[in-house]
Amino acid sequence: MGYVFNFHDAIAYEKWFNKKRNVHKASLETRLMLHMLKPLRNETLLDIGCGTGVSILPLLKEGIQVTGLDPSPYMLDIAYKNIKNRADLYRGFAEDLPFEDNSFNHASLFTTLEFVDDPEKAIEEACRIAKDRLFIGVLNSYALKGIQRRVKGIFNESLYNKARFFNIWELKQMIRKTLGDVPVTWRTVCHLPVGQGKLAGKIEDSSLVQRFPFGAFAGMVVTLVPRFKTRPLILKYQKKPSGETATGFAGSIRITESKKING
Repeated sequence: MGYVFNFHDAIAYEKWFNKKRNVHKASLETRLMLHMLKPLRNETLLDIGCGTGVSILPLLKEGIQVTGLDPSPYMLDIAYKNIKNRADLYRGFAEDLPFEDNSFNHASLFTTLEFVDDPEKAIEEACRIAKDRLFIGVLNSYALKGIQRRVKGIFNESLYNKARFFNIWELKQMIRKTLGDVPVTWRTVCHLPVGQGKLAGKIEDSSLVQRFPFGAFAGMVVTLVPRFKTRPLILKYQKKPSGETATGFAGSIRITESKKING
């Protein structure tokens, strides 16, 4: 089940995002998600671990049909206050999504893996319900800011005590283990300690800088490729008595049937 945000966590989270410098950081992160995922207008997306709806709002502005899911009723209360009826919101867990296979075009795990018990299961479930692409956004363990957050968590009680940080290579390893050799792309943002202004914006938006694996926020897009397996089926027929002309092969015929598996 992982860590579920309580009432005080939800209030603190909302206050943190309302600070000017954090609004800018959140904007960099959501812009990266949109740039990498490239969802089309009217496509559907499940935001797994939607929290207070910060990652839902930019998607709605792009005309995406978004559904949000989070295990915390307190986070969902704030999300509903921010979003109203523009998106469906559900309470549930990333490792056990209450949706049928291929229910959405895309799925998003936006700073969600940090708080789940089984990240690999969460990725597997996200790929089960999505048809096209999956976006994973994490707090980067290789970033200087990530190290500072973990050190701070040693001496002061905070949400970072409950979070597990990831890096690009850990995410790739989990994805390959779960999905096999599927197409994966990654970028990072929030490289600068303070990142406002035109120059800072150009640096953060630079494709070269985003290829450095040390930004505080790492984004990864997985293109979901359908996989197929075959299984032998035995076709039996009645063998004619000896002396009569056989119209088919003697014995039984082995054929294969393709069965689609969600990738």
